[in-house]
Amino acid sequence: MENLSYRKTIMNHYREILAFLERSTDAFAESFNAKIKNFRMQHRGVKDRTFFFFIINQTFCLAHNFCA
Repeated sequence: MENLSYRKTIMNHYREILAFLERSTDAFAESFNAKIKNFRMQHRGVKDRTFFFFIINQTFCLAHNFCA
């Protein structure tokens, strides 16, 4: 009897379930932003901005193959 109840519930709400499963998230971007923020906190006081961005590029883009 319970299986019929589950089936009926799923059949009644399948569009909402599919919409939930197919949604896109910003998890990757949020994680990357958190890593950069943490990196900035660790290297606070760096005067040379060019060098700072070079280090970010070396650390995140090239090491993880993110950048083209």
